[in-house]
Amino acid sequence: MAKTYTAQNFLNRELGLLEFNRRVLAQAEDPAVQLLERLKYLCIVSSNLDEFFEIRVAGLKEQVKLGGIAAGADGLEAAQILKRLFDPTHQLIARQYQLFNEELVPALAAQGIKFLRRTHWNAAQQAWVKDFFLREVMPVLTPIGLDPAHPFPRVLNKSLNFAVELQGKDAFGRNSAKAIVQAPRVLPRAILMPPEIAGCPHGFVFLSSILHAHVGELFSGMEVKGCYQFRVTRNSDLFVDEEEVKNLRISLQGELPQRHFGDAVRLEVADNCPQELADFLLQQFELKSDDLYRVHGPVNLVRLMGIPDQVDRADLKFPPFVAGMPLLLKKKGADMFKVIRKGDVLLHHPFQSFRPVIDFIQQAAADPDVVAIKQTVYRTGTDSELMDALIGAAKRGKEVTVVVELLARFDEEANITWASRLEQVGAHVVYGVVGHKTHAKMLMVVRREEGGLRRYVHLGTGNYHPRTARLYTDFGLFTCNEEMCADVNEVFVQLTGLGKASKLKHLWQSPFTLHSKVLESIRNEIALAQAGKPAHVIAKMNALLEPETINTLYEASQAGVKVDLIVRGVCALRPGVKGLSENIRVRSIIGRFLEHTRIFYFRNGGKGDIYLASADWMDRNFFRRIEACFPILDKKLKKRVLDEGLNIYLKDNRQAWEMDCNGFWHRKKPTRSKSVNAQVELAALLGQMPTPAEEESA
Repeated sequence: MAKTYTAQNFLNRELGLLEFNRRVLAQAEDPAVQLLERLKYLCIVSSNLDEFFEIRVAGLKEQVKLGGIAAGADGLEAAQILKRLFDPTHQLIARQYQLFNEELVPALAAQGIKFLRRTHWNAAQQAWVKDFFLREVMPVLTPIGLDPAHPFPRVLNKSLNFAVELQGKDAFGRNSAKAIVQAPRVLPRAILMPPEIAGCPHGFVFLSSILHAHVGELFSGMEVKGCYQFRVTRNSDLFVDEEEVKNLRISLQGELPQRHFGDAVRLEVADNCPQELADFLLQQFELKSDDLYRVHGPVNLVRLMGIPDQVDRADLKFPPFVAGMPLLLKKKGADMFKVIRKGDVLLHHPFQSFRPVIDFIQQAAADPDVVAIKQTVYRTGTDSELMDALIGAAKRGKEVTVVVELLARFDEEANITWASRLEQVGAHVVYGVVGHKTHAKMLMVVRREEGGLRRYVHLGTGNYHPRTARLYTDFGLFTCNEEMCADVNEVFVQLTGLGKASKLKHLWQSPFTLHSKVLESIRNEIALAQAGKPAHVIAKMNALLEPETINTLYEASQAGVKVDLIVRGVCALRPGVKGLSENIRVRSIIGRFLEHTRIFYFRNGGKGDIYLASADWMDRNFFRRIEACFPILDKKLKKRVLDEGLNIYLKDNRQAWEMDCNGFWHRKKPTRSKSVNAQVELAALLGQMPTPAEEESA
């Protein structure tokens, strides 16, 4: 039985998420990072914080409202966590805007990329803005005066709005002191002004500035005393009682529109908004003063993410990068089945292209000898060659089975659309298992060959999403190993049919064996260390939160096992505590690409067992999801994973951060003799120099 540890040995998840966003913000602060990329990182922090409020803070508030006092492993109750989040969250957001206003805006202006403030517009710029407002903005606005006949409107989640203070009477003799103007989402938040009028190569005007300048046009004959932008963030977690519904897809379709109108959890206002008006808005959204965030600048920095794409300045962006292709697949039109029969194929994205995965499905869809295709879909995007190929395969009469996870957060709508399109062409579409999200990344093709039917599979650590495969680090494995294929087939049978789970030969699967196998492997290292033999665990993941796993890692440290953890996001384990975790080191890599790979290495007496997985070491992944964790059996490929996925990241001293026992992170600094940037070195090792055409598309 695992030893029970006190709450002080566990760090808080929500505070850990804020620490993660500090590390992302550090990329925006770093002058060594290209200027337009720094702006992107700033926007990414805002995007992350939006989800933080929509899901994590919203969940805590819901617990408080329901009177729940349940505490996590750290011993903190929801109300206590919310209280502890107040100062660091406000500090993080204040630093964001300070960086934007004091560093990025001046630096961009020096490069001819300017945000043209309305207080500095010249006559020509004012005329252009007025014309733009009358043509493009005013026709789609609906001002709402607040009076007994016009109650406070339902404000969409994360939308841009304006609270307007008025004086005077309108055409009907109404004397309303306040009005709300909602900016439609179809309008861009930063509009590019023609260079000859802007007076610089790239001059942008904020939509908020345009509305501020001409809001009076919406209230003819009345005096505008003030106009203040605001934005509300709402609870966006969907609730569908899977035990009660008869058709999950129909129920989810009915629930999705309500996501925009969940309970408010945060109010952002312009820093010049009068306190009386801010209090009025807080009252309308049933929020408290702690939920108010005053910002000096646009209330939605996320919408500035598109600016770098509108600026043709390659010198201010990351150098062009073209993913490489394994030697066996470099020949155009390479027969994927023939290549896989020769031996397992490992792909390391985004340093190596995702194209072979697309080719594999497209070849399978077109191949008359392929009789069946089965695939899990968690996130794949609204436009996907993979899904189009599956639809084509079904149209050709192949047995196509797709396990679509309808509850993939923020991808529900796209997945419902794909499920509907697949059903229309005769594919078998199922939604996994009630109460368990299907998060495993699996693809199986059954092909008729000489000697009978043969199975080919692809297993991965990341989603079947071509766009994110260019941005996220992930591994994918092609194999036709019979035992591995039999395991994958068994998991598909579980997902589509009914029956007891069979014992698998190679795969570790949640919710059945993954947790116990991970603990068993760590305990094996403990036994080896206690016998005086070398013992080592290396694990790379997005988050480490599950208490029993953390407890077992503490035991491993005390037994003398060396433990290296590479955790991109949140880690609840405290490393380096005397008598508890001296032998545990925790680091995080934040760079150009989002670290998404899950890799587990156990020394195991020199055998060097390596597993790749779709799962992090979290409660949900172990117990409430369908996950697949698979071994790398080929010795050469094992070495590749160890070298490319783990060792080089443990040597990184350019983009690495190390965590102390209090949960604070410290950036590693390169030594005079050696500077190691894992992502840059992997791009050089596995990628290729772009041709002029490729550079253009990059």
